Amino acid sequence: MFRTIAWEDDKVVLLDQTRLPLEESYVVCDNYRAVAEAIRKMVVRGAPAIGVAAAMGIALGALAIDAPAGEEFTQQFEGVCREFAHTRPTAINLFWAIERMKNLVRTHGGEGTSGLKALLREEALKIGKEDIQINYTIGQVGKGLIKDGDTILTHCNAGALATAGYGTALGVIRAACEEGKKVKVVACETRPFLQGARLTAWELAKSGIPVTVITDGMAGYAMQKKQITAVITGADCICANGDVANKIGTYSLAVLAKEHRIPFYIAAPLSSININYETGVSVSIEERDGREVTHIEGRRIVQEGIPVWNPAFDITPSHYIRAIITEKGIIQKPYRKNLKKIG
Repeated sequence: MFRTIAWEDDKVVLLDQTRLPLEESYVVCDNYRAVAEAIRKMVVRGAPAIGVAAAMGIALGALAIDAPAGEEFTQQFEGVCREFAHTRPTAINLFWAIERMKNLVRTHGGEGTSGLKALLREEALKIGKEDIQINYTIGQVGKGLIKDGDTILTHCNAGALATAGYGTALGVIRAACEEGKKVKVVACETRPFLQGARLTAWELAKSGIPVTVITDGMAGYAMQKKQITAVITGADCICANGDVANKIGTYSLAVLAKEHRIPFYIAAPLSSININYETGVSVSIEERDGREVTHIEGRRIVQEGIPVWNPAFDITPSHYIRAIITEKGIIQKPYRKNLKKIG
């Protein structure tokens, strides 16, 4: 099995997801700015994976700080954290990981420099290990929602590639398959970055799980032809009322699923929940370079000079979501009450 993120010899090693599926290669980051750039350029992506990578990047940045523990160290450390905070604004796990690393410095400010650096390295590795276990638990919690013979539609990539390992939405599917259920997956291509076609299909094929790729515009037709029995996606941010920010196109799938009476599920860790966001209106939606739309593999497909709008995420209102699968259980409506209770 591949490794999405690893810490080796005080370096962060990332599977380069921009080169998949044609090339399985790794990027070795020996400084925190290289990790931040890898997050920004989507060498590593997926909300949980971004959180883990940021924690490791922050630990790497801390190792390079040449200052005694105290105010000077903290100022430089805060600067490292700020750089990561500006990489991917929608992924709430990023800010969760940053805050967790900052809390460690606040709590252990009395430690010497070497001790504090060791603690930060240990915390980053702990976050990575916890993520794998959390994803496995999400799979165990959610597998009961999948029936033998189901065909599951998924969007973007919410598998091992989007996490430290195992996956969230794909983790639920993986767990059902490990239990012996015969499950097929339909993966939307997920324009413009093609995470479904390039990443989800590659990952499922490596795991031996049957997968078919369709264009994003085919989803409604597949539902109409009764080719889909459930939809499961991940989430980059879950709001207090259950609204979800996820890869652009998720909202359309939720609307289509409701029209065709198909259950639509979200699978995500509790670290993706931000109860300070009352509704999806509060979420900052990342807008990316228009070249992702106008070009494919460096080749222009849109006439030069034509404007492009390229938001990376959209908001799915909570009333379209059948349930949210977390490591602490399956959350159902009313979301505002039950999300607060489980958190």
